[in-house]
Amino acid sequence: MTVLYVLIPLALVLAGGAVLAFRWAVRDGQFDDTETPALRILLDDDSLANPNASSEPLDAPSL
Repeated sequence: MTVLYVLIPLALVLAGGAVLAFRWAVRDGQFDDTETPALRILLDDDSLANPNASSEPLDAPSL
């Protein structure tokens, strides 16, 4: 029973820390745009990263 005197305040401190971390993340703008970073990998164009790369696959026969 005496362990509850330690666990309940500890749980309240941890819950308060989680709430403060969430408030900090919201105010810092971490949740402003949640869709664009996930879609950016689908729209990435590798030819822009390396302008000297050819558009043909390496194993394609040349005509």
